[in-house]
Amino acid sequence: MDSSSQHPTTLELMQGFPPPPAQRVTWSNWLRPPFNRWGLQHLDQLRPTLAVRAGQGALSPLAAGPDQLLDYRFTGVQGDSLDLAQHLQDSYTDAFLVLKGNQVLCERYFNGQTPDSRHSMFSVTKSVIGTLAEQALLQGVLSAEALAGDLVPELAGSAFADASVRQLLDMTVGIDYDEVYDDPDSASSRYGYACGFEPAPPGHGQHASLYEYLPSLKKRGEHGAAFHYVTACTEVLAWTLERAGGRSCATLLEELWLQLGCRRDGFFVADPWGRAVAGAGFAATLQDMARFGRLLANRGALPDGRTLLDPAVIDALSAGGDAALYAQVPDFAEWTPGASYRSQWYVFRDGRPALIAGGVHGQYLYIDPAAHLVVVKQSSLPSANTAADIDTVRLLRSLGEHFAD
Repeated sequence: MDSSSQHPTTLELMQGFPPPPAQRVTWSNWLRPPFNRWGLQHLDQLRPTLAVRAGQGALSPLAAGPDQLLDYRFTGVQGDSLDLAQHLQDSYTDAFLVLKGNQVLCERYFNGQTPDSRHSMFSVTKSVIGTLAEQALLQGVLSAEALAGDLVPELAGSAFADASVRQLLDMTVGIDYDEVYDDPDSASSRYGYACGFEPAPPGHGQHASLYEYLPSLKKRGEHGAAFHYVTACTEVLAWTLERAGGRSCATLLEELWLQLGCRRDGFFVADPWGRAVAGAGFAATLQDMARFGRLLANRGALPDGRTLLDPAVIDALSAGGDAALYAQVPDFAEWTPGASYRSQWYVFRDGRPALIAGGVHGQYLYIDPAAHLVVVKQSSLPSANTAADIDTVRLLRSLGEHFAD
């Protein structure tokens, strides 16, 4: 069954007052197919949220033009020539935008999504938080060497107590945690219950909040010895950032959002205690994610020349992490070959330097600063990670080459 047969209208999802039970998207099923086809565009109708206001100013320009990718093809991981339009369908794309400078080269919507739809970005959220953290490091609000347990005493006895901010940023914390999404007893599933993404199944314990869940995680191995992708690390990073500066991550991002000339407010999903879900909870329109990406591609500057982020922040992100550690994790090395991980971003430092933010179910933000190129892809893949993701990264890299200056 392909994505064209999974359109919410075809499936009659959320049609009627109320919708019939079989077509009803709920807190319990919005992450599962086919319900995620509607749920990822309407999460604010299902869960409590924290607004990231866009303000009342004029929209920052994204100049529309003819679609320059009508017949675009790229080489997939198997060496075959793939058609862009077919790949977008096969990868359950909801919206796709390619921006070069201020010129939109391609903007397409599927699956009922519109320019006003705010789509869940899942772990692209991590990269947003990493950017805020790098800004805080530059401002002296946060120190890379500071230990999480010193900044947040509630973490005493946990895996994070003696982990540094830099180790949190780069996902090198030694911790007993696995990102396994289809096991209701896994650490990542228990994370999902604690942050309010879904209710715990009967017989499974549930922490009241991320504030309770994060201190329960225990150490395994030494910090700094391996790349270990753990969403809870981003949540603790956000906690240290908020504790050090006295402001929430939603407020920190809003300070940028208010000046980006965004189309709509963004939002974070709020956990049961009202805390922003910093590891996977941000949602925004397609165009507004492109505006955020353009800010980084322009080294922190707006189209009118005003600076929102110090260029040193982009330099810090682009420096990349330990590529050897990253290459030791086969799934990640296959997905993003040649990359490293730095400050919650996937970083390429080859002949085509670039930054990638990626999230489950097919969310992407790609930034090629040299080409002034930004690509955003919002999707609702039926599984958290699929083979299509490997080809999507090949597509992004191909676009960087195609539109190079």
